[in-house]
Amino acid sequence: MTNETPSRTTFARDLGLFDATMIGVGAMIGAGIFVLTGIAAGESGPASILAFALNGAVTLLTAFAYAELASTIPRAGGGYSFVREAFPGALGFTAGWMLWFAYTVACSLYALGFAGYFWEFFHKYVPGLTGGLFGILGTSVPILIVTLLVGLIFIRLNIRGAEVTGQAENALTLAKLAVLGIFVFYGLKRVFAAPAVAADNFTPFFPLGGGGVLVAMGLTFIAFEGYDLIATVAEEIKEPEKNIPRATFIALAITVTMYLLILFVSLGAVSSVEGPTWQFLGAYKETAIVRAAEDFMPAFGVGVIVFGGLLSTMSALNATVLASSRVAFSMARDNLLPREMSKIHPERRTPRMAIIVTGVILLGMALTLPIEAVGSAASLIFLLTFALVNLAVIALRRKAPELERVYRVPFYPLTPILGISLNVFLALYQFKFQPLAWYVTAGWIIFGLLIYFGYFEKLAADVEPQVLIPSQRPLEERPDYCVLVPLHNPDHVRTLLDFASPIARARGRRLVAVAVTVVPRQLPVHEGLRFTHHREPLLREAREYAAEHDIEIETDIVVAHHAHHGILEAAERHRADVLLMGWKGYTDTRERIFGEVADQVIRHAPCDLMLLKIAEEGEFRRCLFPTAGGPHAQLAAEFLNVLGKAFEMEVTASYVVPPGASEDQRSEAERWIEKTLVHFDETLPLEKRLIEAESVAGGLALASRDSDLVVIGAAKEPLFRKMLVGEIPEKVARHSPASVLLVKRYEGTVKSLFKRLMG
Repeated sequence: MTNETPSRTTFARDLGLFDATMIGVGAMIGAGIFVLTGIAAGESGPASILAFALNGAVTLLTAFAYAELASTIPRAGGGYSFVREAFPGALGFTAGWMLWFAYTVACSLYALGFAGYFWEFFHKYVPGLTGGLFGILGTSVPILIVTLLVGLIFIRLNIRGAEVTGQAENALTLAKLAVLGIFVFYGLKRVFAAPAVAADNFTPFFPLGGGGVLVAMGLTFIAFEGYDLIATVAEEIKEPEKNIPRATFIALAITVTMYLLILFVSLGAVSSVEGPTWQFLGAYKETAIVRAAEDFMPAFGVGVIVFGGLLSTMSALNATVLASSRVAFSMARDNLLPREMSKIHPERRTPRMAIIVTGVILLGMALTLPIEAVGSAASLIFLLTFALVNLAVIALRRKAPELERVYRVPFYPLTPILGISLNVFLALYQFKFQPLAWYVTAGWIIFGLLIYFGYFEKLAADVEPQVLIPSQRPLEERPDYCVLVPLHNPDHVRTLLDFASPIARARGRRLVAVAVTVVPRQLPVHEGLRFTHHREPLLREAREYAAEHDIEIETDIVVAHHAHHGILEAAERHRADVLLMGWKGYTDTRERIFGEVADQVIRHAPCDLMLLKIAEEGEFRRCLFPTAGGPHAQLAAEFLNVLGKAFEMEVTASYVVPPGASEDQRSEAERWIEKTLVHFDETLPLEKRLIEAESVAGGLALASRDSDLVVIGAAKEPLFRKMLVGEIPEKVARHSPASVLLVKRYEGTVKSLFKRLMG
């Protein structure tokens, strides 16, 4: 391959079904259920449980639409992208304009909810402090101060590019479910212990009439917003045509079930209050769940619920700041907002201006409007946006019938028409009980249309179509396996290729060099195209070196949100048989063994692994090979047969024995060495050596001073769960002054091994 051949650019779809589901569940089971339970109970009494059930049914209609559109058009931007695809003019702009505002208003609700739970903690456990502070400043000022601070913190985090990683986000969501599960458990325990009391709490069921149910539906609809974030990251989900519909409906099922259980126990389990339970909950509004927990849970109950509320509001705030700024960024990229908002910070690689503008709006809303108006405004805008998404399904069925729709809305067109009707009806009904929300929303829409027709309409016509990211080809369609070499350090390109090319030649595999362009979560993954030129010189050097040494090589740039996701995605897509990557030899934190990227690759690589610490560039003539047998050592011997000939090495097979070892101990060591030598080519220069040392790792590190390279297999059973390849190999890799090659045989499922053998 000539050095003029450009590298391919591919995108890492690093979110599986579980990850996508957790995005939806984490966003839905956020501040909404904690903040709005008491408000809903106060507006409709025990019938608030019916309001949540009906909202779930209304949401399901729109979920069908999102599932079809997101799986058919897996594009960043979610509802905005779908509506703009169907209605590219003013209506498409309005959808994005409203969705941006809706996410931003939701941020305001979550910031206010965090402040409420923050002070609830101090009110419960440090009453003297809160009593004095609230006595001096009043009830609203302390809440507004915390709202301002938490808002600024998460705005700053998003600007800097900080994020909760996918695994931590999943853990956070599971922790929230666990907290609410504890709450439900103790609530059901109380209900079953006193069923008569619980029945009385639900009588009368409609104390404020049927209208109260509609009011509660309008106020709490925002609690069902969140599954649409799955569509917002659609281009980052593996097999989107299958996983997006599944994740959407699983997330909705989990959330609605949890909501109904929480409402049921909140209303039915409280028994030690005067008057109706629903009035008690309504009086405490956003902290009603805490008051309920205080009544029927043990002493730790309040702390658990407050902790869950803080977790939920923080995670929801972070997710919606990210989502709202992404919508603003996408609109600016489409020339529907000032181009300044589509600019990316050169170092942080985040849409700084989009985040700042979003932050100013969310703080302004949070500091000036009451929480009922904030929740109602967010619910109203989501209702209107969801109506447009249902309309987009109908429009795209007519305008683009040729699109391949793996998932289709059932009972079309009845389902989207019903979705439009119910969403619009609930939106209009909100004017009866919360006209301020309508005034704010109408003002925002009118203002948006004025600037659209006055300025952005002409600019938007010049925008090129957005890049779509199709699903990667399945493994079965790849022609053969490869040896994959991720490149990062320009100084190590040649050495890595020197090690990888003979292995590829001996195994009859393709040689593929890959570089990963990392973009933060604050940007859609395809925006990494703006930064791929930073990685091209790395691959150009690989191609030039390969051409000089008559090596056939393919090069690939992968755009990903995490470097290890990009490497693992490339390993799957290219059907890596062996993965060889460099390692600097140490890590900066105790929590990581080899470093964040290497640790993740070692744990999850779907192939044999070679991890090379390069002490210095140069020849590799003297090799120390310590062994205690096992499958990893056998693989290391197989690689040494190839590398030994390629580098004309002298290999010393060694075993560590204690100082003054007995003849039996020495004989046992000799037996292990001989057992390993069976796997070596007879033409390879070999010698045997017994190393006397107090510790195995220390002895090998000291003995390696006379070698250029140490090749060591992973331990059969890592000593601690934290260990990735075993304690001794990790210590040798870390402390040896020579270059070290760690070898780990792939130990996947029987199915995976069969596929590799049959490849």
